Amino acid sequence: MPNVNPEILRWARESAGLSEDEAVAKLRLRDARGVPAVERLQSLENGETPPSRPMLVKMAKQYRRPLLTFYLSSPPRHGDRGQDFRTLPLDHSPADEALLDALIRSVQARQSLVRSAIQDEEDVQPLTFVGSCTMADGVEQVLTSLQTTLNLPLEDYRGASDIDQAFQLLRSHTEGAGVFVLLVGNLGSYHTTIDLETFRGFVLADDIAPFVVINDQDHHGAWSFTLLHELTHLWLGQTGVSGGPPERAVERFCNDVASEFLLPSAEMNLLRDLPTLGIEAAAARIGEFARARKVSLSMVAYKLHRAQIIDRPTWQALNRLFRDRWLEDREYRRARSQRREGGPDYYVVRRHRLGPTLVEVTARLMAAGALTTSKAATVLGVKPKNVQNLISEYGIGAS
Repeated sequence: MPNVNPEILRWARESAGLSEDEAVAKLRLRDARGVPAVERLQSLENGETPPSRPMLVKMAKQYRRPLLTFYLSSPPRHGDRGQDFRTLPLDHSPADEALLDALIRSVQARQSLVRSAIQDEEDVQPLTFVGSCTMADGVEQVLTSLQTTLNLPLEDYRGASDIDQAFQLLRSHTEGAGVFVLLVGNLGSYHTTIDLETFRGFVLADDIAPFVVINDQDHHGAWSFTLLHELTHLWLGQTGVSGGPPERAVERFCNDVASEFLLPSAEMNLLRDLPTLGIEAAAARIGEFARARKVSLSMVAYKLHRAQIIDRPTWQALNRLFRDRWLEDREYRRARSQRREGGPDYYVVRRHRLGPTLVEVTARLMAAGALTTSKAATVLGVKPKNVQNLISEYGIGAS
């Protein structure tokens, strides 16, 4: 077996956001022959004891790295996320960053496979809207380009039966324009759920196969806004991660484009009297206003603040109130779901998370021989044995 650089072992653990004690627990290392488990791990990482292959397999699984990574000559450089547009709290956890890195690596691998396969097709055309604008063009010009490309009249969006259907309509028009939209908030289990403070969305800007990822742990009402925010980054040609308060100029710009798409500024005049109301009354008024327009309450509050109709403390108070109510409602729904027998079909949920376009394109590329079953499994984020069932509704079999 090839020698393993012990620096790789330490780097893999630290980049997974694990302390020595946490790694010992996950690897199920035990005290042996009077040597504490932590010292056994230190011996591996210091090069005093060579790791066995079973131990490397465990590390690959727990550190979320391909097994081949442990045979590199030196630790690879930090994964390229593009730009980091986030404003993070001071107590932000390194473990959350490790989960985000693992998610981004996974999506980058999917995007790379899809891009390579699509690029081999004869009629592929680059998407001209990617990187077509700059912030200097102003909100109105970027918004107009976005509206023209998506071709989704506001009245159609608002005419959807509910906020989930409105998002599905927006997603359909976005994917019709050539952008893949994924709903992902963990690495496959609730144990790896990524907090909204860590990311709300990220985009891989590419003129062949651009990907937008939305953290599906967020309130469903926020998905449309996040999608449009990330699309604005795409129009600016920016790959990167978004999340936290919009402190940076580019985040405020993307927010302004997204909120103007869903809620034209002229309509804010209908809420000019809001400052005369108490917080509870203002929240009720915003709720009624938002539901009629298929937007989130937090977005309306943000727009009111940007329009200087409410001050910053009021905006923050409303945000806290909306978040507390959403968390309470989420816990209620989870408890109710656990009491019910059964649950939604695995493949229905998976298709919803992946989006119909990515599933259909994967099926088509498999039929054409451009993707093997194992590569299709990577693209879809499932085991190879599940690929056929996932793509079966498209009537295309693997070649």
